[in-house]
Amino acid sequence: MRLLLDTNVLIWILTTPERLSEAATVAIRDRGNDIFVSMASPWEISIKKALGNLSLPDDLESQLADENFELLQISMLHTRAVETLPHHHRDPFDRMLIAQAQVEQLTLVTSDRMMRRYPVATMPV
Repeated sequence: MRLLLDTNVLIWILTTPERLSEAATVAIRDRGNDIFVSMASPWEISIKKALGNLSLPDDLESQLADENFELLQISMLHTRAVETLPHHHRDPFDRMLIAQAQVEQLTLVTSDRMMRRYPVATMPV
């Protein structure tokens, strides 16, 4: 399975994994699955930390490496895909995750019900 973690899911798996369902936790921890983190997520986390809305350790990059999560860069193909998305969701970070999941044929692991309105495979947490 190829999974893309929503930013909230990434934060939870690193800080409060008990917030995730057993199915999501098993899928994320399964070394046979490819787990991706969009570069949009560290960007969003940095913004929230700078605004004082989020408290996380500064070693996110090493935590991602420890978990064997693969960083998914943002490409022009991803940005063009955002343009064609219906406007169900206004959050630009979430729209990028949706576009990346579509383009890369990834299953988006999310708790956001609005994201499930898009034509993309999702795994609820």
